[in-house]
Amino acid sequence: MNILITGANGYIGQRLISVLQIQGNHTLHCTVRNAARFIEEHFQENIVVHEIDFVSYGNPPAAPVQIDVAYYLMHSMSVGGDFEDKEARAASNFLAWLGPTHCRQIVYLSGIVNEAQLSKHLHSRLGVERILSKGTVPLTTLRAGIIVGSGSASFEIIRDLVEKLPIMVAPRWLNTKCQPIAVRNVLHFLVGVMDKPEHMGCHYDIAGPDVLSYKQMLLQFAEVRRLSRRIWILPFMTPRLSSYWLYFVTSTSYALATNLVNSMKVNVIAQPNSLAAQLGITLIPYRTAVDLAFQKIEQNMVVSSWKDAFSASGISANVMQQLQVPQHGCFKDIKWRPITGSSQTVAEAVWRIGGQTGWYYGNSLWKLRGFFDRLVGGVGLRRGRRSAVDLNSGDALDFWRVLVADKSQQRLLLYAEMKLPGEAWLEFKIMKKDNQLHLRQVATFRPRGIWGRLYWYSVLPFHYFIFNGMIEALVRPQPAIKTRSVG
Repeated sequence: MNILITGANGYIGQRLISVLQIQGNHTLHCTVRNAARFIEEHFQENIVVHEIDFVSYGNPPAAPVQIDVAYYLMHSMSVGGDFEDKEARAASNFLAWLGPTHCRQIVYLSGIVNEAQLSKHLHSRLGVERILSKGTVPLTTLRAGIIVGSGSASFEIIRDLVEKLPIMVAPRWLNTKCQPIAVRNVLHFLVGVMDKPEHMGCHYDIAGPDVLSYKQMLLQFAEVRRLSRRIWILPFMTPRLSSYWLYFVTSTSYALATNLVNSMKVNVIAQPNSLAAQLGITLIPYRTAVDLAFQKIEQNMVVSSWKDAFSASGISANVMQQLQVPQHGCFKDIKWRPITGSSQTVAEAVWRIGGQTGWYYGNSLWKLRGFFDRLVGGVGLRRGRRSAVDLNSGDALDFWRVLVADKSQQRLLLYAEMKLPGEAWLEFKIMKKDNQLHLRQVATFRPRGIWGRLYWYSVLPFHYFIFNGMIEALVRPQPAIKTRSVG
């Protein structure tokens, strides 16, 4: 079967690809905004990549005619205040692009929209559903609430709150009811309705067996992790204060925190239906879903994370095209250190940088920089990394984005997503100098105006100690630290 997957680089998209690959006998047509990043992780014969941005659209490549089923998995929840317009535009452009194909079914993963008053986020999802339903291809909509799985936004936010705060003074929306669903069940439903005529032109609420308040979800999460937690609800905490609370305590961006708070004021409970029984799906309880997620985390088998999405940081995916660091109009800090031991050991140390491992020197200063970044609306250090040992182009790494992770060339290139009066890159490469292998470490800063130059000179003393200490530690790495993925 020829299957089209939009948002193939996303949290659900990457997992759906894995499931369909196991099924076999499918050719997967994946639409992404940056093909180079995607191909690096999914270079297989039965995967065809189409680089297209359905929001800006422009002059996209022609759609493959022989498409049987199309999955619509694109969302723009954390991209500025105009995400509703962007989602509507993307849906309309998608229908126009899909028009010439032989597609028999569109499967759309949406949100549960059973309340009279909806948040902007849920109203936007419903609007996309209405646009897609007006096309000539029959639509099957699966409406889900909170998705629980390693790396999902909801899971990681709950994890941040539970693991960091033994006592929580929380806003009243923690009493809102929802019906979470395990990511495994979401995938079961997505695949189960595929190419089934009886489900075309229909919409279904999909959810797990438990109806819980957000407070109950936090407490049950704590019980699974064997943590004692206390929560008190403050009825007077405003939506703005609630957004700041989520932003400073968790790894979410402020834009996403605002949209989440607005959505969390709405009950998200599924209307009963028989779809699970028809498809032979056993619904996974919330506690079990949390436990399964941590099994994946502890095994370093997190397939995808919401933090890797560009919308999570608010930067453009075009940054992935900056594979060569600029040379002109830049300040540079270049350091070389000879490698006296195994270059492979040094490369592995470089590949473990950040996240739970830290930055090998001056971690308290790195954390302080991350704290100041959060104060001015940046991503800070709390995103960590998806895996403790693996890196791929496009991954989020604390307040950096991985542009190049080439083990064969022993080169790692990072781009700063922190708030800066300019642009910054950090590059590590093992190469020969004076007939001996060296580790070259280059910090590059391209200032923007006078403030950019003042910033560079003001942090020079810290750079001297931090960058010297970091490269010294990398060429003489300590025994491997047992780390875990942030999911």
